[in-house]
Amino acid sequence: MPALPRPQRRRLLLITLLLGLVLYAWQLGSTGLVDETPPLFAASARAMAETGDWLIPRVNGLPRYDKPPLVYWLMGLVYALPGQDQWNPLGTWAARFPSALAAIGVMLALADTLLRWPQPPSAGRVPGAVAVRPGLTALTAALAFGLSPLALAWGRTAVSDSLFSGLVALALLLCWQAYADPARPWWLPWPVLGLAVLTKGPVAGVLLAITLLLFGWLQADIAGLWRRLQPLRGLALTALVALPWYLLALHSEGRPFWDSFFGYHNLQRFTEVVNRHLQPWWFFLPVMLVASLPVSPLLLVGLARAIGPLRRSWCPTLPHPPAASLARFAACWLLAVLLFFTAAATKLPSYWLPATPAAALLVALAAQTAWTGGGGRPWERWAWGLSLLLVTGLGLVFLAARLWLPLINDPEMPTLAAELDGSPLVPLVAACWLLAALLGWLCRRRRPPLRLLALQLPLVLFVPTALLPLWSVGDRLRGEPVRRMAAALQREGRPGEPVAMVGVLKPSLHYYGRRVVIYEGIGVEGPINLAERLRRERRAGQQPSPPDAQPTVLVVIDQTTARAPFWRHLGASEIASAGVYRLWRLDRRRLEASVAQLRRNGIAPDWQAPRPERY
Repeated sequence: MPALPRPQRRRLLLITLLLGLVLYAWQLGSTGLVDETPPLFAASARAMAETGDWLIPRVNGLPRYDKPPLVYWLMGLVYALPGQDQWNPLGTWAARFPSALAAIGVMLALADTLLRWPQPPSAGRVPGAVAVRPGLTALTAALAFGLSPLALAWGRTAVSDSLFSGLVALALLLCWQAYADPARPWWLPWPVLGLAVLTKGPVAGVLLAITLLLFGWLQADIAGLWRRLQPLRGLALTALVALPWYLLALHSEGRPFWDSFFGYHNLQRFTEVVNRHLQPWWFFLPVMLVASLPVSPLLLVGLARAIGPLRRSWCPTLPHPPAASLARFAACWLLAVLLFFTAAATKLPSYWLPATPAAALLVALAAQTAWTGGGGRPWERWAWGLSLLLVTGLGLVFLAARLWLPLINDPEMPTLAAELDGSPLVPLVAACWLLAALLGWLCRRRRPPLRLLALQLPLVLFVPTALLPLWSVGDRLRGEPVRRMAAALQREGRPGEPVAMVGVLKPSLHYYGRRVVIYEGIGVEGPINLAERLRRERRAGQQPSPPDAQPTVLVVIDQTTARAPFWRHLGASEIASAGVYRLWRLDRRRLEASVAQLRRNGIAPDWQAPRPERY
């Protein structure tokens, strides 16, 4: 199918950009950082901008080896802009910028690919199928990604996942374009892959390799794929982009960097369960369905069609023409993510994020097909009806929110259920979803993909009118108390007085308080660890000291931990409170006396035990 005329492509890309800005840039900095991981990224990036050390990320006085530097560099460049207190007071605009930029970039890349290389319906293999309006197909693909619950969550969060997934998506789309169109440069995907390796490590190359191998096998054209992409020369370009930082980091940090980044954050996460993220082997199957709500049935149709039936001898099917093979490529892309992370011992929902652009392509290509007469299998014809039932059901669930809101029980937000019950936001959520269902039912007999777009547009409206205000409620109840504690630290702290947080651990206290914070958990060994760390632990910004030199310590503690006997009897004076948190000034001599008693009871410190993710 021919590409759309350039003026039409530009108009549709502009519309896609505007939709992306609504979904991902609107009120990007209006709420604070979400604990527990985003403040670590933000603090590291801000430290780069303030200290001028752009080689190794550092947070809370310690090096942070968990991710390569590209996401920190992008955040840090925004933090380096002047006037942060005026236009970025919560620090989140700068920290979330790379995630939002990547999400909008993926929407544009998906739309541009389908505008330049429109795909025939199911590669022409569905009897009675008619393809209509490839421009609308491009818009629905962009929105299928942009409205994915997974993409929305991580596209507005200050971590590296959205940037990594966006760069992997761009590299893979460029690979397919180079294969589909001989006029496209073969080398374009490989520097982008290098940037992905600079975002999260060598897993980017693994995902690309599995995708290309699966696609070459199913397409029965591994030789043609190899000739077009020239992977050996391409990987040299990837190494040229990514390798210098790794070599400099190894030279600067040595064995600790090697053991932490390659040993723990890459090899060990794949071969062993870390941080108790143990999940069953089928974990990513429900994640796949949830990530594509409410059109998950269309994803299954698109996936089944794109793979196609295999011969009994397990030989690949006949190849599609390269320019008509995008659906098959997207299916291999999705399966590569599924297979790789299913094999990994550690499983997290965010690991599915690299597959969401592929899922969006499959949804849009499945939805662009209309059947006339008896065309298509019955379950394919039912997919649209099931999607509408899902939208209707979700709208009714929100409409009946008063029945289930009392079941919400979050210790950090004890008043959440009551606030939502008296708020118009939950009925507004229900209205958006029921409007989407109504338009979907009214347009169900229209020629696709207009009916999918009719369902998606009310959900675009749902994000700024309901979802973001709900996010603000959560931030006010969960995040603002920590920011108030951070302000109290700056207000009440004495020169050189150390700071600790025990119980519920919030890295945003370090970010907003601009103080090195000693973090200790809820265990009975906490007082012993704290006393020893004040005496012995050394990190940038925190020097060890005896009680005679620094007789007090400021302690932020949550109200549940404060009732534990080994903290309650220390005689601390409370000087501030906010939400579930209390700010204590604790006499270190009293702490030392309590520690001596704990030692006599057989309690031993464990703060020196190896902890790869210390902060």
